[in-house]
Amino acid sequence: MTHPVHLGLVGMGTVGTGVVRVLQDSADHISRQAGRPIIVEHVVVQNPQKPRSIELPSDQLSSDMSQITGNPSISVVAVLLGGLEPARTICLDLLRSGKDLVTANKALLAEHGPELFHAAREAGRSIAFEAAIGGGIPIVAAISECLTGNRISSIRGILNGTSNFILTKMEQDGSAYQDVLALAQSEGYAEADPTMDVDGTDATQKLALLVHLAFGQWVPWASIPRFGLESVDQELLRFADELGCRIRVVADASRGEKTLSLRVGPALVRKGTPLAETQGAFNAVSVVGDAVGPLFFHGLGAGQMPTASAVVADIIGTVVGRSAITFQQASAVGMSAQSGTSIHGGQNPSFLRLHVADAPGVLADLTGILGAEGISIDSVIQHPAEKEQSGVPLIIMTHCCPTEAVDRAVDALNKNPAVRSPICCLPVINE
Repeated sequence: MTHPVHLGLVGMGTVGTGVVRVLQDSADHISRQAGRPIIVEHVVVQNPQKPRSIELPSDQLSSDMSQITGNPSISVVAVLLGGLEPARTICLDLLRSGKDLVTANKALLAEHGPELFHAAREAGRSIAFEAAIGGGIPIVAAISECLTGNRISSIRGILNGTSNFILTKMEQDGSAYQDVLALAQSEGYAEADPTMDVDGTDATQKLALLVHLAFGQWVPWASIPRFGLESVDQELLRFADELGCRIRVVADASRGEKTLSLRVGPALVRKGTPLAETQGAFNAVSVVGDAVGPLFFHGLGAGQMPTASAVVADIIGTVVGRSAITFQQASAVGMSAQSGTSIHGGQNPSFLRLHVADAPGVLADLTGILGAEGISIDSVIQHPAEKEQSGVPLIIMTHCCPTEAVDRAVDALNKNPAVRSPICCLPVINE
């Protein structure tokens, strides 16, 4: 008889409950995929007495980590905790006790990935983290296994379902940001504290992991230029629509010989393109390889069952040895930006929204500031001012130019007395 695999779980919240449900409901199918049964041996939680939607025998549930670290029959552990601590300490202890790990904690990996990967290599163990980036989208496997014969030149995606849900509802319903955020929270798309979703942190941490996998460099996530939803209002959405675009929070990474272009934040995306048509809580990632060309992945990037699907796939992958190969590929690359590599925001056409004084000579002054930075203007559109506005809305579309030049120009424009409120500047993505 084939010996079963004994699995440990740390944490049984939303995702952990989903994992147990998948393992129970699809036990026969999972046994065939793994080549042997996978049995939940023990689950460690903070409060074993808490009522749960899935029943487990009382001897399988405790708050004692030694029930897993000290159990030699448990070979694989899914650590399904959020935050940095105690997740980091628990993962290090599990690796040192000889366990292979599966996790969905992107914040932990983005912050402590080098330390954890080093500990896993030292212990001869693996860390599988498909669920940490795209939920149900198998982007880690695609990059680490299917595309290893390619030099990947760019990654671009919508990596946060909460912000995409908010933008889609604002666009479709004409609702204010705060109203849509409250709706997202009531429907379970946003946390009680949504800061990491709406300020771009969540997507930036995921992009840092993708850059590590695809480009072979470990870039601290906090060094990636990041922008949140605070500048997006109904006027901005209306102007984008008039230009044939939608606004999406886009995580963008590309590389040259000695450069990395990285940015996360709202962008104007041309209607009809895959990213523009990614709506609601869905995520999407496009990858360009030198041999395979462009690829596009689309699916639910969060939620109980999509994330549980990825966790269970990683558990099976660990059992059959696939995760060990993927981990060696993922952890063998450089753990820091290569010497001489510069990080910048790349080049794109830009959209600028200004509110300016309605006076002679203002437009010439403003376009002169752009010209001084070598920025070529594609078009200028003036809208009538609303009663409550202190200035006339002015839209300037530029040709493709370096982000750094646009940033300098925007700083100078904001200091001009004719500019009545902070300028909103967004990149324009046409493909």
